[in-house]
Amino acid sequence: MIDFAPLYVTLKLALTTTFLLFLVGLPLAYWLAYSKAKSKIILEAIVSLPLVLPPSVLGFYLLLAFSPENAFGHFLENYFDIRLVFTFSGLVVASVLYSLPFMVQPLQSGFQSLPPNISQAAYTLGKNKWQTLIHVQLPNMKTAMVTAIVLSFAHTIGEFGVVLMVGGSIPNETKVVSIAVFDEVTAMNYETAAIYSSILLVFSFLILIGVYGFKNRFAKISPLS
Repeated sequence: MIDFAPLYVTLKLALTTTFLLFLVGLPLAYWLAYSKAKSKIILEAIVSLPLVLPPSVLGFYLLLAFSPENAFGHFLENYFDIRLVFTFSGLVVASVLYSLPFMVQPLQSGFQSLPPNISQAAYTLGKNKWQTLIHVQLPNMKTAMVTAIVLSFAHTIGEFGVVLMVGGSIPNETKVVSIAVFDEVTAMNYETAAIYSSILLVFSFLILIGVYGFKNRFAKISPLS
């Protein structure tokens, strides 16, 4: 019989990660879109690094960093009583870092696609940057926001290498669906692995259909997005 706990952990991880990514990614994307600092190319490279770096490599470095035997992990555990290795909190931090480009890049493209005159008009009417962001810019880049949120959510659900290295396979704590598939295949329980895989396949496919459907529909209504 299939265990639904990995599905719950996966959904909880994806929702938490996506929420935190939006809070972090929005100001970061705004700065990358509008900053003229020459140093921003370094930050762009760091944000995009998970796209080219093998997940196992990133997971390995995070495992070393989070380990209580090393300086950073020791500092967190001894001064803040925070342990990130083989915990759900560690999975969240690792997932935020690994999925960061999937949130930042669509938002950055959304900001850069906005005509400069709409922001300038808002400034002329006395709006500050915060008011312009909330009332003018974000409403005109809904497609970019939805794309960033959905892709980040879907990417978190499909993670394997990073979550395996940082979280392991602890039932009801760090065992997500992708890890459950690996465990079932290792145990030669191919039928159960097929069920988990089918759930991920169907869910991912429906998410992509929703994203492209929204983009096509909204593009006809608002060319600014």
